[in-house]
Amino acid sequence: MSTRPSVQELKEGITGGDRGALSRAITLAESRRHDDQEHAQELIADLLPETGKAIRVGITGVPGAGKSTTIESLGLLLIERGHKVAVLTIDPTSARTGGSILGDKTRMHQLSSHEDAFIRPSPSGGVLGGVARKTREAMLLCEAAGFDVIIVESVGVGQSEAELAEMVDCLMLLLVPGAGDELQGIKRGIMELSDVIVVNKADGDRVPLAKRARGDYRHALRMLPPSTPGWETPVQIASAAEGTGLTEIWDAVEAHRALLEESGQLEERRRRQTERWLDSMIEEAVLDAVHSRPGVDEAIAGARADVDAEKITVPQATQRVIEAAGLSKEHES
Repeated sequence: MSTRPSVQELKEGITGGDRGALSRAITLAESRRHDDQEHAQELIADLLPETGKAIRVGITGVPGAGKSTTIESLGLLLIERGHKVAVLTIDPTSARTGGSILGDKTRMHQLSSHEDAFIRPSPSGGVLGGVARKTREAMLLCEAAGFDVIIVESVGVGQSEAELAEMVDCLMLLLVPGAGDELQGIKRGIMELSDVIVVNKADGDRVPLAKRARGDYRHALRMLPPSTPGWETPVQIASAAEGTGLTEIWDAVEAHRALLEESGQLEERRRRQTERWLDSMIEEAVLDAVHSRPGVDEAIAGARADVDAEKITVPQATQRVIEAAGLSKEHES
């Protein structure tokens, strides 16, 4: 039976570029076991001085927009330029097994085999925003391992992407040309959050369609507030499959990063993101603590039954659960 590596051993492995140590650390952070969590958080706390320097990019888009192809092509370009790229791919969770449905690296085989790239698939776990529960911890661990570009690929199945925007510096939205009315089905919210918009698959006879779509999106953006004060969201056309437009995409990401740094918004954005992370973790911990109290789950089941039978109102049912958890104001002395 192998012993679990110590925090110091994992730290030395991660800072020394050991992929195995990085993978083990992320697995530890994703574990729901209490002892694993204590181990992981002690490790991350020790590594915090080594984090925060990477460019964090979130990539989302409609199904079929070519997210994986774009990430692979962009990643290979960045490695040619001397970057080290970590990709955290968030896949839909299987309702049957709880694991990633697409959780292998075959979609980005060229990038995954490169020594300056690290790809980690994680199940979304049903978390809204197309991100996994421990994406933030995984990002920090990758930064501590020396990766200076962190790309987070969301599920991209129509969920709210606000959660992804709350953990990256730059949110990129991928769209496709010729899918009917170009603005149909694209929610205003995601366009407001996007820092860079890319009309992908602009190749062959789809180039005119892509250019027309670019014009439509540019027009639509004029009626929306900017994602970042002082920033005009660019709309690029590209073909990840053919490798065209990638340089322009990354130029836009770097220009956005420069604006954030020069204006002081990067520090402020990350501070807000950390506060939001703290709030969400507290909410999750409180909810778990409530459910762990004896009788609470039974009270919830009974309250649901009585609401379904129209015996009590929803607020009354809620109060009953609160009292069962011992959180009612009546219990205060």
